[in-house]
Amino acid sequence: MAKTKMILTFIAHMNNIRFFKVSCFVIAFFTLVGDSIIAQTKSNTETLKSPNGKLILTLDYSNLESIRYTFQADGKILINPSVLGLDSLNRIEFIQKTHRSVNTVWKPLWGKRTIVPDQFNEITIDLQTYQIVARAYNNGIAFKYVWPAGGRRSKDKTQFNFSGDYEAWFYNGERHNLGPDKLTDVDGTRLPVMTIKANDHAYMAIHEADLEEGEPLILASKKATKNFTVASKSNTAWRVVMYGRTPGELVDSHLIELLNPAPDKNIDFSWVKPGIAVWDWRINGAKVQNFEYKMSLPSWKRMVDFAAENNIRFLMLDADWYGPEFAEGSDPVKGGKVAQVHEIIAYAKNKGIGIWLYINDVGGRKYPLEQTLKQYSDWGAVGIKYGFMIGDPEEKNIRTRLITSLCAKNRLLCDFHDGPVHPYGQIRTFPNALTREYGPAQLDAHRTVAPKTFVTEVFVNMLAGPIDLNNGLADLTQAGRIDEPSPVPSTLVGEAARTLIMFSGVTVIPDIPENYKKNPEILEFYASEKMPWRESKTISGVIGEHITMARQAADGTWLIGAATDEKPRKLDIPLSFLGKGNYEALIIEDSKDSDYRTHKEGYVSKKIRVTSTNKIQVQLAPGGGACILLKKIK
Repeated sequence: MAKTKMILTFIAHMNNIRFFKVSCFVIAFFTLVGDSIIAQTKSNTETLKSPNGKLILTLDYSNLESIRYTFQADGKILINPSVLGLDSLNRIEFIQKTHRSVNTVWKPLWGKRTIVPDQFNEITIDLQTYQIVARAYNNGIAFKYVWPAGGRRSKDKTQFNFSGDYEAWFYNGERHNLGPDKLTDVDGTRLPVMTIKANDHAYMAIHEADLEEGEPLILASKKATKNFTVASKSNTAWRVVMYGRTPGELVDSHLIELLNPAPDKNIDFSWVKPGIAVWDWRINGAKVQNFEYKMSLPSWKRMVDFAAENNIRFLMLDADWYGPEFAEGSDPVKGGKVAQVHEIIAYAKNKGIGIWLYINDVGGRKYPLEQTLKQYSDWGAVGIKYGFMIGDPEEKNIRTRLITSLCAKNRLLCDFHDGPVHPYGQIRTFPNALTREYGPAQLDAHRTVAPKTFVTEVFVNMLAGPIDLNNGLADLTQAGRIDEPSPVPSTLVGEAARTLIMFSGVTVIPDIPENYKKNPEILEFYASEKMPWRESKTISGVIGEHITMARQAADGTWLIGAATDEKPRKLDIPLSFLGKGNYEALIIEDSKDSDYRTHKEGYVSKKIRVTSTNKIQVQLAPGGGACILLKKIK
């Protein structure tokens, strides 16, 4: 204000009164506006800290042509100043900013655990045409752009300009993951999840959450740079940087789900139940005890009987039950074996088993989808497996959301296969979205996968959400199978461990009952996977090498699964997560001569008594695993 007074004094000595009046008006105007700008830009940065203070998101708007953010974790800058925002503005103009903090819990119907802390600090910055909303959680940061109704949407300018030449892995469809690549070696586009190792104590993952509309996330980078930009057309979703001090902390995170809205209060989801499913697709052609398994009623009844005896909740019927899968004349409510489907639904219901029905995009588009789904619900089916959706990723996202919503309306669970849109936390808004095939389901893609694939994708693909990869074979030779009758790169124990490790609302195991019954200890492990999980904890893991996962079943039993790459290894598993008291541990390991290439099905088992102070050492064969059941001794 001192400068203003000096200017007014100077003008007062001017002889031209008219000029004086105009000047007073102009100066008074700019004095008011100037004070306003100074008040807003006196501090040209905003610092947003996580509730525990260890993660810091800094927003810098000193350059009014763009806003930049910096991400710091545990005192180390991991993402250098990077552009965020949209290209709709030539110059940033701030209107106002608001802050809020949330400290509550989310209690999912099902998931990795029963109680999830929902804690974050948030800032909303109002610009002249849109808002920037940013959040800092204890395990990551996120930001999104919000428009007023009818506002013009424009290109997303978001960047991730990493501070070091870190290692990264990427989703790669139904093939082994890309990576580890140095950031400077990446040239072109990549799909999320992008998992990054900054050092032995700092890991990140880039993904998106709550994609309401538009094209799913695409990332792009140029060789010799460490900067990744958003290349997708859409800018409706949260841009998310997950953070963990170990790769296991990324696996155990709920950040993606928490960034999705809560379910509609008008929709009752209490009927949603996760669990294990047996499956008719891979049994087709197997022969045992003068019986040949086919995708038809006699085989379905045998599968239902087996499920009822072993705490298995579902039978999933796959393609061709309503006619040839891709024939336009195959009517999904009248064709093929529909009479047998009616019978198996009734038979299964009497035994407490739910039936899933397959439908693909040909039947889903050729015939009225809403009527079809209502019909399935009226028949008594519990879910649908939707396959081979056509369209570009944006169209698939729209259709996936539509189908999920219609399934919720008709009390149907859903599983999307064959190149689906990546998960982005939908299970919070729609708990009936139990899983999808976001990766190489090993029975479809074992020509391109290896043991290292599994222990990579759990740290990459699985960070997006629940995944259906059909682990759990009991005869790894697949003898007699009509479709893909070739060996699978795993061991028998490794297969069982993978069903526990891979997070999914429906764990689809693919073999015939007789093969499971040959191995009673492993069958007991499957039967003990009683969801929903009370708790989950990644005990240890190295991306692309090994992982050890513990989950507590609905009845309180703890299960542990460990899996390795092509290398044999010994792992020490601490039991510190157990409660007080004594436990009986059933330990199932690969035998000494087991190997995923030569001797897949050998294993040994033993029982010992343990407490939370003990460690259990397990031996994993090449491509193998270990399984442990822990039951409290009363």
